[in-house]
Amino acid sequence: MAATAAFFTNRQPTFILSPPKTKVNASQLFFHCNNSKPFFKTTISCSLQKPPPSLYPRITATRPEYIPNRIPDPNYVRVFDTTLRDGEQSPGATLTSKEKLDIARQLAKLGVDIIEAGFPAASKEDFEAVRTIAKEVGNAVDAESGYVPVICGLSRCNERDIKTAWEAVKYAKRPRIHTFIATSGIHMEHKLRKTKQQVVEIARSMVKFARSLGCDDVEFSPEDAGRSDRKFLYEILGEVIKVGATTLNIPDTVGITMPTEFGKLIADIKANTPGIENVVISTHCQNDLGLSTANTIAGACAGARQVEVTINGIGERAGNASLEEVVMAFKCRGEHILGGLYTGINTRHIVMASKMVEEYTGLHVQPHKAIVGANAFAHESGIHQQLLVPGAMDGMLKHKGTYEIISPEDIGLERSSEAGIVLGKLSGRHALKDRLKELGYELNDEQLGTIFWHFKAVAEQKKRVTDADLIALVSDEVFQPEVVWKLLDMQVTCGTLGLSTATVKLMDANGEEHVACSTGTGPVDSAYKAVDLIVKEPATLLEYSMNAVTEGIDAIATTRVLIRGEKSQLSTHASTGETVQRTFSGTGAGMDIVVSSVKAYIGALNKMLGFKDQLPAKDSVERTSVSA
Repeated sequence: MAATAAFFTNRQPTFILSPPKTKVNASQLFFHCNNSKPFFKTTISCSLQKPPPSLYPRITATRPEYIPNRIPDPNYVRVFDTTLRDGEQSPGATLTSKEKLDIARQLAKLGVDIIEAGFPAASKEDFEAVRTIAKEVGNAVDAESGYVPVICGLSRCNERDIKTAWEAVKYAKRPRIHTFIATSGIHMEHKLRKTKQQVVEIARSMVKFARSLGCDDVEFSPEDAGRSDRKFLYEILGEVIKVGATTLNIPDTVGITMPTEFGKLIADIKANTPGIENVVISTHCQNDLGLSTANTIAGACAGARQVEVTINGIGERAGNASLEEVVMAFKCRGEHILGGLYTGINTRHIVMASKMVEEYTGLHVQPHKAIVGANAFAHESGIHQQLLVPGAMDGMLKHKGTYEIISPEDIGLERSSEAGIVLGKLSGRHALKDRLKELGYELNDEQLGTIFWHFKAVAEQKKRVTDADLIALVSDEVFQPEVVWKLLDMQVTCGTLGLSTATVKLMDANGEEHVACSTGTGPVDSAYKAVDLIVKEPATLLEYSMNAVTEGIDAIATTRVLIRGEKSQLSTHASTGETVQRTFSGTGAGMDIVVSSVKAYIGALNKMLGFKDQLPAKDSVERTSVSA
């Protein structure tokens, strides 16, 4: 017996099973899975064969009209991106206002429905960044989709947070306030120290307060819903619906649920919450057990029509559900397996969004990461390259579909083997521009000019410049924070005969040159100490890593550092209410490993120095005692 289709009613999806021709709702199906017992005398399995087209709702490519509390097309799934909020909470992923604005613009180009631009109450810098995004990205019509994204600000359930969030997002064409309070027993007892009745009253009054400010799009989240009592969830969600919540987000805050559990949670909420037909249900799944994508898809199958995700899956601890994984799962299997679910994402912009987030945050994507990892479209296994019959042709050359379920072109990645361009010292600006565009980089003339001269310098020393070399050069020149200090020249002396010595020449933002010399335990240590003598901003080096981007002794090296300033920039953590110290990452690239190391260190210092007057406002600290 195979589950061949899913039709979504007002309450929950119904699966058609054959044979026999019997209808089973989502709760029954998940109950069957949880108990591992046959629901009937036959086994429910998932057919990979394409069923008759008539069984599926028609998938339309048109994004439905945006209405805060409902979606006209029951198969459309809104994509809520929280890279700039939850994603930035990854250690070392601190972003400047300019970087946040760049990423927000790329997210708009990608076609996300809602951009959670940050937690405005965390600090003045966070507030200004969210407000800038609301004004600029929140009023810009995307040239391809014609859509203006919703700009959302997170707040805890207290008036000061909500007012701050509204002041930041109200300039957008479509502003949204997202407020939350914990609902699990362990959180209410040990973090909030409040009773269920008190939590319900706070949630009711704060959603009502958000609507009273003039915001007609309010999202509510019961934090740690995955471990919350079901009846209590139905109660508190029903109450916030009454006072105007338009989206109910169900977070698996600690990433503890299994896909069957999370799907049943969504189905149960859909079936038992009074007024649920008047709101959109959302999912927010953490990845602590590596199940965030699976849980998100299970939630959508059970009736959720908004998914909260981040680029590259970044976020606190093990991260969040990955936008690219969830979106491509809908694109690949939505019509055939998931009952016609689809999104409005323009997947051709995925690679560029992934690279931008990777470079700005300094959080490198693991090579085997699904969709955007370096190995995602690399077919190096012997069994993939050739058949076991002597003289057989390469399986991939015969038909790409043998081992490739996604075309790299679908996510904006060109096949280097088919590009027909080999770059070297005789290559011109136009060839470089074309190859960078194929790799997903759309650079302006000034950026291209800078990259071109660095490319020529590398090409003089290498016979062939690889794609990995180009990516490293773009990272080193384009994805860098605003310049406060710039490396001009440096010289190091090191070895076994004496102390390592470094002389460094830097230029400040006014164009003035500064030179310092220092000794240390090695060339990098001495160079960093020389930089410190010039910059005079004490910082602690927390992490240092280096990788060669290609094979060979002439490879370009990329370096990443993570620092924390002694004059620590502070912000307020959204979930815990604690005042935390920011950390800053920097990256550098070059054929000289000491030079790349110094570039990375200066990049981190520039990012840190870009955060001026970062102590949280007095009322932000006071809010901790009444936080959600």
